[in-house]
Amino acid sequence: MPRKTPRNGDDELLLARISEAAGRERIGRRHATFPGLAHKSCPAVMRILAIREAQRAATRLDLYEHGMTVAVNGRIHVVRYDSTSVFRAYASHQDHHLETYAVTDVHGQQVALCGRPERGLTRIASCGGFHDAEVWQPEIQRAVTEVQLPRAMAALGKGEQLAFGDIWLTKEKVGSGQVSARWPLVERIEIHNGSVELNIAGKWHGLGTVVSEVPNFFVLRTLVELLRTDGACPP
Repeated sequence: MPRKTPRNGDDELLLARISEAAGRERIGRRHATFPGLAHKSCPAVMRILAIREAQRAATRLDLYEHGMTVAVNGRIHVVRYDSTSVFRAYASHQDHHLETYAVTDVHGQQVALCGRPERGLTRIASCGGFHDAEVWQPEIQRAVTEVQLPRAMAALGKGEQLAFGDIWLTKEKVGSGQVSARWPLVERIEIHNGSVELNIAGKWHGLGTVVSEVPNFFVLRTLVELLRTDGACPP
């Protein structure tokens, strides 16, 4: 469950600012709050995600019905599930790994969200690090997929082509670069060592892109599963 922290005057002021920003963007009611991890900035994560400003004061992450707010460095970022792009990356130190998210706010700016590192690797949990990543990461994936997947399926049904970074889809096939395949031949799409690969007729093919460059990979993976199984989009 999300953690609760004692409130003081500063907390009350921050909460008022968060509520105002959330109300302005009409993202509904708040249903979960996750406090920030008090660690130093992590240049490795920022470099992977191509985010210029290190975020050294991650305060809190609030999840709402239709989006989220991220309070970091004294600024309130508002993110809408129906328009955000979520990027995933992996930062490593020796044999430890940390999955990192970056979300796009309503102004087009990216803000990084990091969970608690594996096996106590505190140096890498920064730049918007929040407790209980095992709760908020899947919730963000679920909420974004729930609102963006039907829209994507409808677009494909109308004959449009969708792009997830360099990876494209139509209602007939999927591809990237020199690799493409019709849906009956597609078996799976997965991440191998940070790179996106497509299984075509039992053989893995690299798509020439890393997962940190693919917006909403979890939506892409759901689309691939649906299309390879059903082989058709709704009219």
